[in-house]
Formats: sequence, structure tokens, C-alpha cells
Amino acid sequence: MSRYGPQIAALARRAERDRRTFDPETATPVDGETYLREGAGQVIWLYVEARTGGRLVPFSESELKALRRAMNAWLECYARCHGVELEADFTVRGAAEVLLETQNVFDTAQLLTRVPSRTAATKR
Repeated sequence: MSRYGPQIAALARRAERDRRTFDPETATPVDGETYLREGAGQVIWLYVEARTGGRLVPFSESELKALRRAMNAWLECYARCHGVELEADFTVRGAAEVLLETQNVFDTAQLLTRVPSRTAATKR
């Protein structure tokens, strides 16, 4: 287990709780922003920090799986906040590469999920 183990476990628990308690009847795009800022973005940034902090932190296979499940759970909740059913299956590394390029978790989510559509995203 890496030094990030406790953080990863906490993120995984929160993501599972958020997925389980998600209510599409009351969810709004603003809620989706929260899932990105406080969920998926935290997962992606933890990965970036571990990989770029001067020393490569090795993650165990179970840690990488937990990060991936958590990030994808939050991306699915984000998409559902926009009325889109999505079965997210993105890698944390791929998301991190997009985040480093865009410097913005909202743009990262839009590029990965295509939610909202590009025309709606440019109106933001």
C-alpha cells in the first residue's frame, strides 16, 4: 500500500456512497459540478500529485482499481446530473493527462464524457 492508501480508501467509500444515494429526480448540473470538484477531480489530482511530486509513488493494483472505480462513479453521477446515462470506464492516467492539458476539471470531464455536448459546454 502506498502512502496515499488512507486517502484512496476514503475517496472510494465516498464515491460508493454518492453513487448509492444519487437521486436523478433531484440532481442538477450544479450537483454535477460538486461531483467533479469534490470527487473525480480529487481522485485525478491525487494521481497527478503522486506521479509528479518529484518521486514516483507506486500504487498497488488494488489502489489503482479503487481510484478508477471512484473516479468513474463520480463521472457517472456527473453525467446523470445532465440527464445522460453513462457507463464510465476511463483510466485515471488518461484523465490525468487530459487534466494536465486543460488545467480544468470541468473541461476534463466534458472531453472524457462528452457531457454536456460541445455546443452546450461552449455556452458556459
